Amino acid sequence: MTTTLEFPVLLRLIDERSTAFRATIASAPSLDVQVPTCPEWTLFDLAQHIGEGRRDWAVTVAAGPAPAKSAAEGAPAAPREREALLAWLAESTEQLLDALRKAGPDRGCWTWWGDSQSPQTSGAVARHQLQQLAVHAYDAQLTVGAPQPLPAEVALDGVDEFLSTCVATTSAWPHEPATIDFHASEGHSWRLSLSADGARTTRLPEPGTIPATAFASARGTASELVFILYDRIPFNALKLDGDERLFDQLSAWDPTE
Repeated sequence: MTTTLEFPVLLRLIDERSTAFRATIASAPSLDVQVPTCPEWTLFDLAQHIGEGRRDWAVTVAAGPAPAKSAAEGAPAAPREREALLAWLAESTEQLLDALRKAGPDRGCWTWWGDSQSPQTSGAVARHQLQQLAVHAYDAQLTVGAPQPLPAEVALDGVDEFLSTCVATTSAWPHEPATIDFHASEGHSWRLSLSADGARTTRLPEPGTIPATAFASARGTASELVFILYDRIPFNALKLDGDERLFDQLSAWDPTE
């Protein structure tokens, strides 16, 4: 795994993306509008997911390597009143940040990504939580008609984090072996290797020195790459080269099946 952000920076950015999410909730004309990128949720449902999820992960980080009980047990429900909801969301983020500060980056922590390339540590949890908040802040902004690209430092780490945590697995790739390259216009590139041994990602050297041509590649800003990986925009919204069927296969692949 390649970590591009130090632990204190991750915590700062978690706070910043949480603030951006709350600002959008505060400005929304209605919390009952459907979220286009999460059509099963209203904006209120999304806010509830953000608050409850951060509280759950705060409990998980505090528990260490052993699975923790859900924070939902006995916890206050998300309030419907706007100002109370904003305060509840801020408290949810602070609970997560407090647990992460106390644990530090290297403490063992239960995670769902056991066979990925990301470690099971509180630092890896912080890294993933940043991306969860960043993408959902975008969801909220899109809902109110004011979508913003992710900050570059968040997005660049986000591509690496998604490929290392959410895609990397030891479950067999069900198709012919292949490689897919992801090129960010900010100057970073990653290669995803898919085979019967699973999926693994590596950071590629500087453009012009990449050792071999991949079966397919996608090019865009780091923010756009994060959005295609999280299914917020379609792969064909970017510049694609090579066997484009691989992107459909990757989108449809569920390694847990």
